[in-house]
Amino acid sequence: MKIIIAGLGRMGYQIAEKLVDAEHEVVGYNRHPEPVESLAQKGGIPAHTREEAVAAFDGEPAVVWLMIPASVIDTELDEWLKILPQGSVVIDGGNSDYRGDAARAARAAAAGSTLLDIGTSGGVHGLKRGFCMMVGGDKASYGRIVPVLDILAAPSGAHDYFGTNGAGHYVKMVHNAIEYGMMQSLAEGYRMLREGPIEGIDLARAGDVWQQSSVITSWLNELCAESLHESSELEGIEGVVAESGEARWTLETAKDLGIALPAIQASFDVRLASQQGEVDFSTKLLAAMRNKFGGHDINGKQ
Repeated sequence: MKIIIAGLGRMGYQIAEKLVDAEHEVVGYNRHPEPVESLAQKGGIPAHTREEAVAAFDGEPAVVWLMIPASVIDTELDEWLKILPQGSVVIDGGNSDYRGDAARAARAAAAGSTLLDIGTSGGVHGLKRGFCMMVGGDKASYGRIVPVLDILAAPSGAHDYFGTNGAGHYVKMVHNAIEYGMMQSLAEGYRMLREGPIEGIDLARAGDVWQQSSVITSWLNELCAESLHESSELEGIEGVVAESGEARWTLETAKDLGIALPAIQASFDVRLASQQGEVDFSTKLLAAMRNKFGGHDINGKQ
């Protein structure tokens, strides 16, 4: 299958590489040329403009996967819709606000294309572990790209269809909000081990034991233990933790619905406070986890 991957960042490049490795025809487009050329060396088709990417389809309907920040999705979508042939499928694979998906889908339909929102999880490990993908939008268009999603999910990821436009991003948004709470609980627990009444507990070894069939066995705990093996005091980590939008949107939606989310609210507030200088061992561990699974700058705010 031929597909354009637009946005060859941390996750977008791995999506493109995984499909190239499976012998799909992947057209790589990115604002900056370096990842485009890198993908071409692996067997991808380079495109340095949107027009060049679409031209690879020789006037036939295209499939375009946009792996770009939510802050630019509306502008980018409109630019693609200007040049895509009728019958094309556009995939928004980033963490866009689900509340804007219906309007984006309507704009795509007016231009003769369909829009799928695919919340994508897997961080920088999706190439080897597989991606987890939550899909909303036109079900026929979902069926059209299932061969691509099957490749991206292998060997231990998954994908499924959840309903109309917005459903995919909504499920992913709630997933990320849950992630905030789980990360916060782990980080606080390790802080309790470190600063509690029993001195000298080896945090990394405790994490290793917890990872062996305990109730809290998880990838996040694995990353905690890994970080602590590398540095028991998490040296070089300031403890500032970014919030990328999804927990905020979940809390806004919950407020509109009258649903209390105290654990998620508390974890969100900790991140905001860290950006104002309220840091401790637990926020340092939060930053370490984000770096491990998502490649986020360990001392950055994004």
